[in-house]
Amino acid sequence: MYVQKGAVKISVLSRAGKEAVVAMLGPGDFFGEGALTGQSIRLGTATATMATTVLVIEKGAMLRVLHDEPTFSDRFISYMLTRNLRIEADLVDHLFNSSEKRLARTLLLLARYGEQAGQQRKIPKISQETLAEMIGTTRSRVNFFMNKFRDLGFIEYNGDLTINTALLSIVLHD
Repeated sequence: MYVQKGAVKISVLSRAGKEAVVAMLGPGDFFGEGALTGQSIRLGTATATMATTVLVIEKGAMLRVLHDEPTFSDRFISYMLTRNLRIEADLVDHLFNSSEKRLARTLLLLARYGEQAGQQRKIPKISQETLAEMIGTTRSRVNFFMNKFRDLGFIEYNGDLTINTALLSIVLHD
């Protein structure tokens, strides 16, 4: 599937009922590629978090396009490899970094840091609960760090959330 507009949350649920958000996808992102490999059991759940348009591409059609359209195939493979690297970086982040650094990194990634010019970027509405599920901590810890980031001028939020790239200093600080 391909997100044309809007936002999609990819999450997994533990047997104990705890949700973990593994990705927030936006326009231009693919998901559901497990179907291409014959994966019969879905590991995650995709949920639209706002009005969203998704293009569903049937397996046969996707395989034909990947085979017949080198430009599209290159783009898709590049996207999958980039996402795989991101997942590996997320794992390292969870293993070795504090929840404060994980939150700062997640906010920068949601703002697509490095993909756009400028010091500030707005990100789609996201709850502190969802952020907590993404970084593996509690909503109260996310609230604490969000207030700290706001006081330091790294973020602005009053309905919309604006990320200042100066937040990168938290991620780079040891």
